[in-house]
Formats: sequence, C-alpha cells, structure tokens
Amino acid sequence: MENRVFIPQAALDRWMSDGSADLREGELIVTAGVAGVAPELASALAPGRRFRLAEAIYIVRELAATGDHDLVGRVKGRTELDELGAEIVQTSMLVGDSAYDIEPGWLGVPAVTPEAEAEVGVVEVANAVVT
Repeated sequence: MENRVFIPQAALDRWMSDGSADLREGELIVTAGVAGVAPELASALAPGRRFRLAEAIYIVRELAATGDHDLVGRVKGRTELDELGAEIVQTSMLVGDSAYDIEPGWLGVPAVTPEAEAEVGVVEVANAVVT
C-alpha cells in the first residue's frame, strides 16, 4: 500500500494562513513546521516535504446505524464515495440508509522522485490522520 496521510480541510486552511504550507499545481508543499501534528508525523510533515493531494473524507461516526457499510474510522477518496452513491453536505454524509458525521479534507501521497527517496528516505505515514 502506498504511504499516505489524511489532512483535514481545517488543518490545511490553518497551515496556509500561517505560512506553514503552500499549494502549487495540486501539490502541498510544507514550507515550515506545521502546528497541531502528532509527534509520529512531525518528520513526515517536515519543511520541504511535498504531497500530491486528492479530495478525501474521514468518516468519524455513524449516526443512523444500518450496518451496511464498514466506513467508520476510515479515509475514503471522494471518487470512491461517489461510486457508493454517497451524498455529502458539509460534515454529513448519507450512503443508502446510513448517515455519518465526516471530516472533509485531503489525502496526501508523498511526491518524491526515486532519487530523492533514496537520498533522504521516506517516512512511513500510511493511514495517518492529522488532527
């Protein structure tokens, strides 16, 4: 599985506002130490790191339980949820008869060349969620 990190929209907005990160051509570029990051993610989100971004949703909890989908606690790409027939409005999502609280955001995949990866090493951030 490819290394990746979920970045909530609120965290991305904060980082953009305080100058910790920049967006260029669909890539997040960490320009300074980012605030509110768990210690195990600090090196993965160190200055100079770059991530390709795709719209994603973190499913926080199920509100109307039908048990039809195993989504709670997972990060899913917007395309994948569209294929399930998900209806998303702000921080709520309906999939069939199930309702969920969600956290909109972005799935970041490290954007490094094989040469750079060999030179500096890639920190494993698989399935990590930034708060």
